[in-house]
Amino acid sequence: MAADDTSKPTNSQRHDRSASDSSILYLSIASSLVSPATFFRRRPFLDLRQAASSARPSAARAAMDKRHQPSSFQQLEKLGEGTYATVFKGRNRQTGEMVALKEIHLDSEEGTPSTAIREISLMKELKHENIVGLHDVIHTENKLMLVFEYMDKDLKKYMDVRGDRGQLDYVTIKSFMHQLMRGIAFCHDNRVLHRDLKPQNLLINNKGQLKLADFGLARAFGIPVNTFSNEVVTLWYRAPDVLLGSRTYNTSIDIWSAGCIMAEMYTGRPLFPGTTNEDQLQKIFRLMGTPSERSWPGISQFPEYKPNFHVYATQDLRLILPQIDQLGLDLLSRMLQLRPEMRISAAEALRHPWFNDLNQLQAQQAQHQALHSHQQHQQHQHQHQHPQQAQQQAQQQAQMAAGYPAPGIVSQNY
Repeated sequence: MAADDTSKPTNSQRHDRSASDSSILYLSIASSLVSPATFFRRRPFLDLRQAASSARPSAARAAMDKRHQPSSFQQLEKLGEGTYATVFKGRNRQTGEMVALKEIHLDSEEGTPSTAIREISLMKELKHENIVGLHDVIHTENKLMLVFEYMDKDLKKYMDVRGDRGQLDYVTIKSFMHQLMRGIAFCHDNRVLHRDLKPQNLLINNKGQLKLADFGLARAFGIPVNTFSNEVVTLWYRAPDVLLGSRTYNTSIDIWSAGCIMAEMYTGRPLFPGTTNEDQLQKIFRLMGTPSERSWPGISQFPEYKPNFHVYATQDLRLILPQIDQLGLDLLSRMLQLRPEMRISAAEALRHPWFNDLNQLQAQQAQHQALHSHQQHQQHQHQHQHPQQAQQQAQQQAQMAAGYPAPGIVSQNY
């Protein structure tokens, strides 16, 4: 589990940083959304008041509320540290299970960080094999601890360690992208935008499972789409509509981020490593082409739009991704559409023919790995037995030299 908000907080994060006890009472996702009545009957919206009430307990409630206390877990090494939280590797003292302990320190004046309230509220509801599991919430008077399932590393570290200069192999890229899209599709089906997808927020275990993590910036959304902050997502993975100042974005912002991540797994480098908002747009336009009112109706109405943007022609993605196959290129192109309404949805992406041979490729890879493991085992056994065999051969040669028959040979001299 990675620490949240490891980058500097944006203006909106500072403004939205905490919730006092009085304001917590009014923090309900449902109350700020407009959604069809049928949706409320089908699946009630997540309520932040419930999470908030458990996030700021009295000492008496803390003593009797949870089946686990902080002492139930042994704190091991630090995994990461962010603006509002520190993440440790931990061990359940009773079961021995490895966990990730996300400690959020509570400020007596500022109250509980709203990122923590969102994360608790959403992750209590989002149960999926490609979303990191929240096991428990433990609270004391001055500390809130979230107990997550333990994952070995994030995708960024995985690429640094396992990749060839950061580049991953074809089967791994396809497997990770399929799992990423499954996690995103589940979030979107449950009316949740992650809003901060990046390699550091995708966790990998030693079984090759990928899971979405760090929902501190996530939001529930309704229909019609709400007005949100445009200060979301680490700059390199931020969609062009958000960079242009759009505050009415939807699920498509997560799809753009996923496309950037897909390209990064191929190259080992961020696709658009901008330094400022304007530089980020320039890097996107340099590859994807500069949009106009003709190609993107309404673009001139965005707050950050500038009529003097340098005009770039659209480049072929294969120039920077020469190793990508045609189907993979088609999927990536559908994810990296400048106009948000033109981007493929997560559900549509999962049906894309690029994924059709995934099971076959994984079976072949597993067979190859099993064969390689068997060969290594045999080689190890041979190396282990070799000294003993050499000693026996030396003894046989010594006996032959002394005129004695080697073992198993009958002497003809009676």
